Amino acid sequence: MTEHTVQHPDLERPERFTQDSLGWSPWLEPLPKSEFTDRHWEAVVDRARADMPYFALLARDPEILLARTRTDNDIFYNTEGGAPRAERELAATATSRLNGCVFCASVHSRFATQNSDRGEDVQRLLDEGVTATLDPRWDAVVAASVALTETPSGFGTEQIRALREQGLDDVEIADVIAGSAFFNWANRLMLSLGEPQVPKRRSAS
Repeated sequence: MTEHTVQHPDLERPERFTQDSLGWSPWLEPLPKSEFTDRHWEAVVDRARADMPYFALLARDPEILLARTRTDNDIFYNTEGGAPRAERELAATATSRLNGCVFCASVHSRFATQNSDRGEDVQRLLDEGVTATLDPRWDAVVAASVALTETPSGFGTEQIRALREQGLDDVEIADVIAGSAFFNWANRLMLSLGEPQVPKRRSAS
């Protein structure tokens, strides 16, 4: 494992939550691709991720990265029923917004917009925070995510009732819970390992 933290004195940090694509700079050295073995390639699942500092850093513990990636893919890319992809991404966005993870919020707000065509509503969530009014169904998804994020014991029958009143069935509710719960873990991991940055090509423009 790397022994020294990496400093980024000249990093341009984003000043607000955004749907724009951001970079991410780790405080520990990622595993160089030249040191990847078959175990590491299996763990990243998608080989292109080896070029991303976050996944290259997590590759230092390939078994955990593989479990993390399989969980992520099953929550957000499983097309066999469940909540619409946009609402899974909305749960991840609301959780990331509340936790202050600008990078995760940028990624999943962008996916929420792409899968819903409701970019203005998603941006309102980023700009105003988790108290923004969107519509009754999305408000119920955000409220459930907030309850889970503030403290898991705060989530219960009130939030489930609100989701059911908006037409979500048990499997869809499970997807909302999984999307929020996963990012309650992922936000903390990412926030403790590095920080977001404005890509150089955009900061120079």
